[in-house]
Amino acid sequence: MNIRLTGTAKASGWPAPGCHCASCNAAATNRRAPARVLVDDAFTLPAPGEAAPDVPSGFDLIDTAQGTVLRSADGGTLLYARTDPDPEVGAESVDLVLVDVVAAPSAVGALRRCGAVAPSTAIVGLGGDHRVRSPAELERWCRLWGVLFPSDNQVLPCPPKAWPPSRPHGPHRLLVLGGARSGKSTEAELRVLAEPEVTYVATGPAADTDAEWGRRVAAHVDRRPDWWRTVETQDAASVLRTARGAVLLDCVGTWLTAAMDRCGLWEESPSAEAEELLQREVDDLVAAYRETSAYVVAVSNEVGAGVVPATPSGRLFRDWLGRVNQLLSAQSEEAVLTVAGRVVDLP
Repeated sequence: MNIRLTGTAKASGWPAPGCHCASCNAAATNRRAPARVLVDDAFTLPAPGEAAPDVPSGFDLIDTAQGTVLRSADGGTLLYARTDPDPEVGAESVDLVLVDVVAAPSAVGALRRCGAVAPSTAIVGLGGDHRVRSPAELERWCRLWGVLFPSDNQVLPCPPKAWPPSRPHGPHRLLVLGGARSGKSTEAELRVLAEPEVTYVATGPAADTDAEWGRRVAAHVDRRPDWWRTVETQDAASVLRTARGAVLLDCVGTWLTAAMDRCGLWEESPSAEAEELLQREVDDLVAAYRETSAYVVAVSNEVGAGVVPATPSGRLFRDWLGRVNQLLSAQSEEAVLTVAGRVVDLP
């Protein structure tokens, strides 16, 4: 069977009528109509939750926990995914999946986790609108997740004839750098949203140590899919050595803060051996990062671009974090810098 995507955007289209936001202005040269999926030029496939039409002979339409499944007599199987597919309900793999990647980007990871998406399954991203900065940004998201980014009126065969786009697999390391509130954690989470198995390594202090810190931690937790495993630890090296799937390490700066505390470097007069102890901890982390079998996304602060810290310990932290960032970057296949929510690839 063939599907024709006569539209690929949200219900208002992209750009939205009468909207002059930056996203809609960027989309004006390649307008996208509301998503509509035409099957063999014979009938429109309903989105999950919509009333099912009478389908021609040779097709079966089934409502499942993952969405609307369409099977054709020629053997093709298509899933129009819900925005909240259940990642823990096992499902048979399909040939092609349609996903609203703007409303529910984590749905891709959920579908991989439950088995609906196999390595040979083609994933097609729909749902573009001005919640995304530009069509180019949505295309970048899809490329990171191994998702096809179609154009309006594109015809796709099911089963597909093209291999799905690749995405990083372990061992693979990405270092995400940025200043405070630059968007670095959001970018790091974006990089692993489509993964079926994610270990989130939280290196900061416990949430109950400070009310303001607790609110920050809660905001991060609310963004994560339910199936992600969270490990609160300062022993990031041990996690990296044993982990499989994807690992999000957030962040190197809080890890270093605790490591300096363990080595006595926050004291007014640290011992002569304190920096030697810290060097051993840094060497252990970098070695584990280099040896890992996982797909690792590590977040770190980029400091020292402006004001010189007023205290000796503050200057020591700045200098050590700069060194650690360079060491991790040297062992990373990729590194990016986030600035004001924008992402710059570092060569």
